[in-house]
Amino acid sequence: MTKAKGIPEPLRQWQESGKGLAGDVDQLVLDALHPADAADHIEELGLEEQVKFIKQLPIKDAAESIAEMEKYDQRDLIKRLNVGFAARILEYMSPDDATDILEGLDDDHRETLLRQIKAEEREEISTLLTFDPDTAGGVMTTEVAVVRDDMTVDQAIAAIRREVEDKSIPYYAYVVDRRNHLLGAVSMRDLLISRPGKRLTELTENQHLISVTYNVDKEEVARLIAHYNFLAMPVTDFDHRFIGVVTVDDVIDIINEEASEDMQSMVGAATDETVDSPWRYSVRKRLPWLVINVANSAVSAWVVHLFEGNIAKMAMLAVLMPIVANQAGNTGQQALAVMIRQFATEKFDRKKSWEAVFRELKIGLVNGICVALLVLMAVFMLTHNHALAMVMAGALFIDMVLGAIVGGAIPIVLKEFGRDPAQASSIFLTTITDSFGFLSLLGLAGVFLL
Repeated sequence: MTKAKGIPEPLRQWQESGKGLAGDVDQLVLDALHPADAADHIEELGLEEQVKFIKQLPIKDAAESIAEMEKYDQRDLIKRLNVGFAARILEYMSPDDATDILEGLDDDHRETLLRQIKAEEREEISTLLTFDPDTAGGVMTTEVAVVRDDMTVDQAIAAIRREVEDKSIPYYAYVVDRRNHLLGAVSMRDLLISRPGKRLTELTENQHLISVTYNVDKEEVARLIAHYNFLAMPVTDFDHRFIGVVTVDDVIDIINEEASEDMQSMVGAATDETVDSPWRYSVRKRLPWLVINVANSAVSAWVVHLFEGNIAKMAMLAVLMPIVANQAGNTGQQALAVMIRQFATEKFDRKKSWEAVFRELKIGLVNGICVALLVLMAVFMLTHNHALAMVMAGALFIDMVLGAIVGGAIPIVLKEFGRDPAQASSIFLTTITDSFGFLSLLGLAGVFLL
C-alpha cells in the first residue's frame, strides 16, 4: 500500500524531545500513528530497536504496522520475535497478509509458528498457503460477508452485523446456496435500501455474475477488476464453490508489483528485488544475466573485428559507430516498453500483438527517415564527405527500423515460448541492435567508401 510521506506531528514532537526512535514511546504517540507511518519508521530502526518498538504497541496495532512493512523487513522482524508473540501478531493480521509473511519463511519456522496460531486462523492460513502466490487463490482474502440464498434482506443485514467486526472488506455480501455454490453478490447499498422481507434471490435473479477460479493469474484478475470497475472479485473452485475474494487494494499492490517486476526483469534484475533485499540475493539473481550479456556483447565485438581493416583505413567510422547503435537501441526500447505495457494491461491476443509489431515497423520507417536525414546533413557538414554521410544515414535508417521491429517482437516471442515477456528483453534487444548497427555501418562503408 502507498505510505504517507513525512513524519506525523506526534512522532516528530516525540523525536525532538530527545528520546529518539528507540526510546519508550508515549501511548498518545502510538495512538496517533497510522500503521503505514509506524511501518515507515520501524523500517528505519535496527532490528533490536524494531523488536522493542513493536512490543510497545497494542497487538492489533503491531499486526497492522508489520503488515505495511516491506516484505524483507517483515520477515526479518518476525524471525527475531518470540515465537508466541509472533504467532499472536499473525493471528491479528488478515489471513492473506499473514500468508504472505509465512510464505517467505523457511519450512521449519513456518510450521512452528502455525502450531502456535489458534485453530480457526491456522486453518484459513494453511488453506491460503496451498495456493500459488501468483494466482487469484494466492492473493485472495477469506474475510468476507457470506449469506445464504434463502435469507431475507433483514436477515442478511442481521447476519452481517454479527460478523462484520471480523471482516475487513464489507463491500459486498456474497450469496451462496447450502452447498456453498456462489449465486451472486449484493452490495451493502442494495441491502440497506431494499424493503425488509425481500428475498436475496430476488436481488440476484437477473444478475450477470463475474467470478474467477482460484488458478487464474493474478495479473488477469487485476485486469478484470479494472475493466469492470469492481471493488472486489469473487474467487471459486472448479465446482463454482465460493472460497474468497480479491479486493481492489490487492489490485493496486499487484499493479505496482508487476510494473516493478517488468521494469527490473527487462534489464536482468530479480523481479522481487528492492533496496532492502540482501546483497547476496541480488548478486545471485543478476550475475547470470550479466554473464549472458558478456556473451552477447562478444557477438558485437566479433562483428567489429571482422571490419577491423575498414576502421583502420577510416577512423571516422569508429566515431560514428556508437551513434548508430545507441539510436537504434533507443528506438527498440520505445517499442519494447509499449509492448510490455500492452501485455501488462490486456489479455494476450496473438493477432493483435503482431499487428502492433507492424505498427512499430511503420513508426520505425518514418522516424528512421527523419533521423537519417538529420544525421546525413550533420555528417556532411562535419566531414564534407557525401559518400560517408550517405553510408551513415543508410546504416542508421536500417538499424532504427530493425530496432523497432525487434523491440516489438521480442516480448511476443518470449510469450510464445511461455516466458515472461519482459525477462531480460533489453539485453537481447541491445545485442541485436548493436551487432546489426555495426554490421550495416561497416559493411556499407566497405562497399561504398573503401
